Amino acid sequence: MSEQNGQYDVAIIGGGPAGYVAGIRAQQLGAKVAVIEKEYWGGVCLNVGCIPTKAMVSTVEVLKMANMGADLGLKGGVEVDYAAFLARRDKVVNQLVSGVEGLLKANGAARFFGGARLKGPGEVEVQGADGAQTVRAKNILLSTGSVPAKPPIPGLDLPNVVDSTGLLALKEQPKELVIIGGGYIGIEFGNIFTNIGTKVTVIEMLPRILMQTDEELAKRLTQMLKKDGIDFHFESQVIGVEEHEGRLAVRYAEKGGEEKLAVGDTVLYATSRWPYTEGLGLEEAGVEMNGRAIKVNEHMQTNLPGVYAAGDVIGGIMLAHVAWEESKVAVSNMLGKRAKMEYLAVPSCVFATPELASVGLTEAEARDQGYETKIGRFPFSASGRAVGMGEPVGMVKMVSEAGSGEILGTHILGPHASDLIAESVIAMEMGATAEDLDLTIHAHPTLPEAVQEAALGTTGKMIHYIGR
Repeated sequence: MSEQNGQYDVAIIGGGPAGYVAGIRAQQLGAKVAVIEKEYWGGVCLNVGCIPTKAMVSTVEVLKMANMGADLGLKGGVEVDYAAFLARRDKVVNQLVSGVEGLLKANGAARFFGGARLKGPGEVEVQGADGAQTVRAKNILLSTGSVPAKPPIPGLDLPNVVDSTGLLALKEQPKELVIIGGGYIGIEFGNIFTNIGTKVTVIEMLPRILMQTDEELAKRLTQMLKKDGIDFHFESQVIGVEEHEGRLAVRYAEKGGEEKLAVGDTVLYATSRWPYTEGLGLEEAGVEMNGRAIKVNEHMQTNLPGVYAAGDVIGGIMLAHVAWEESKVAVSNMLGKRAKMEYLAVPSCVFATPELASVGLTEAEARDQGYETKIGRFPFSASGRAVGMGEPVGMVKMVSEAGSGEILGTHILGPHASDLIAESVIAMEMGATAEDLDLTIHAHPTLPEAVQEAALGTTGKMIHYIGR
């Protein structure tokens, strides 16, 4: 229930990344704010998405490093305690969930817990444990996020066939896990479970994993994941899931081939996510849609006056950090500070081991858009810091425009890629060139030197590596 009453400047439906950030920013700008959440503060990302999976990946990173102990001059080994593994993950989640609600409280936002329905501009009905009440506000933000997409595959309702949320809820480690989908969700879970001893099979209908990422690096990551034990089947159409000798089997057909079975005790379908709009009353209120997603303009406005939307519910790039920015743009426009959303330099990260991170155009995309490009590649095997860490895998690949040297994209496969990509994000946002990165002094020995060397590679002046 609310801690305040009366008219609000901003009412926010959804307490996930877009919603809680919008609530905090609106309060900072002097608005009276109400945030409505029906399930859990922090949304999917914090509870059953970004945070729990990255906590699990962190354990896997330590495990892999420990298993290299002999190479690093250490004796002894470690093994996975699955119950403790999950307990540590849940502790991280609980700490951060309480932090989000605490931030909203500290910033003075009223908090409602219950299902919300848009009645029209300026009015939201909230159905809570104590019954229904009406929240009135000058501006409303729709930020209800997304849910796992359930493709029309027969057998997905069988026991132990789960989506990403269901997989996180399992208390017993699967012995054999079959994953339908080779996108970032499937790859992150596949990486986690293969490294803790589960036999993992990935079935993907497209020719490779991570189709939105740089092909060269995605193929390198595939080889590393195969080495860790994942069995991949590409260009394979899933026909259905069925019971098979007391277990589950995914029936699929490879391109031009006969039907086959991939057998396991658990099946994960990780094909995509859909905007979540169920029960919001959008059709009755007259909100214009773009398929399943809410349609907005560059100011995050819907077609209804005073009604905005941000985050996964508008489709597009479904990432928490994008939702943050979209929500801040929405709030700025609500409160008279004109702003528009730009998607020029959006980083994306796949938290496998090693990580894969990207920003901007891939080599193929730049070529398809008619750019004349120069490519700089610097392998981590030539990085003193990476070699010393025992992680000399992958590379930094930079794409620049041949004439101006403007950075069009950077793609990193290797240690701490999700951290290293930030330098290129800033560079692209500022319109920097590869030469600008070269002129920036980087500390030695560090991993960011690899980004500087890749920038040098686009100019043909690489110092610490001779290669293509």
